[in-house]
Amino acid sequence: MKAKEYIGIIPPILSSFTREGKIYEKGIREIIKASLPYIEGLYPIGTYGCGPLMNADERKKTLEIILDEVNGRVPVVAHVGCAGTHPTVELAEHAKAAGAAGVGAIAPFYAPGLTEDALFAHFAALLDAVNEEDFPVYVYNNHHYSQNPITPKLLKRLADYGLRGCKDSSFDLVNFYFFQDAVAEYPDFNVIIGTEAIFMGAFDAGAIGMVCGMGNIFPELLEKMYEQYLNGEREAAMASQRLVLKIRELTKAGPTVPIMHEILKMRGIDAGYPRKPHLEIDDKLRDKVKTELKALKLI
Repeated sequence: MKAKEYIGIIPPILSSFTREGKIYEKGIREIIKASLPYIEGLYPIGTYGCGPLMNADERKKTLEIILDEVNGRVPVVAHVGCAGTHPTVELAEHAKAAGAAGVGAIAPFYAPGLTEDALFAHFAALLDAVNEEDFPVYVYNNHHYSQNPITPKLLKRLADYGLRGCKDSSFDLVNFYFFQDAVAEYPDFNVIIGTEAIFMGAFDAGAIGMVCGMGNIFPELLEKMYEQYLNGEREAAMASQRLVLKIRELTKAGPTVPIMHEILKMRGIDAGYPRKPHLEIDDKLRDKVKTELKALKLI
């Protein structure tokens, strides 16, 4: 898979655990089965997939389950970002050997304020280890979690070194434009938007792929919005965008990952449990979520 082939609706798929915290293979497979008819790719084991809450062996096992269930039907770009360079490279090498279509990595976390040279060296090591034309490496720009923003200057420097993709979760269309400008000389570079919240604006700006958390719980709505947009049905697509924002607001009424697990249960999907320190939502929040989803005629 070349970077530009990673397009459309791409959920950062939830991982699934037992109440005791063990990997719940059936839950992982059930979540994927529910989403596959409506999506064009997966981006697992990141924020929504509780990647940083697992050890290396658990992350590898989870990816292997996902790849087995997907069975080549959509490309899987595995998130391999860690706090350190060596474990990031280790997970990337495993993902490549296991059959992923590419890898993505957040900037190192728990080491805020790294210099541009330090960040470049980190991602250069990742590129040196696994990057190929048909196995792209994506940088995941999420300053909120890493405290190490990817600047347009750094993105250009990494593109010159061989990087061909970026998942931008800055929620900033101006930054999205700057990223596009920074890599404009590389027509095979894919800047993916990292949220469904600004789908219309980002796709108008030239995005072709969207890593969207809501793809875990209502992938059919996101696929509908995407198809409306591609078909030039702007009024309908904008109506879908506004509905998506209403649902998104509900998922932010508490801890998002546990709320999504609960919504999947409401939809009849055995999603298991989130990984601690995430806890199940309480009855009051559960009732609020259920009432509002019923009002929107979504359950």
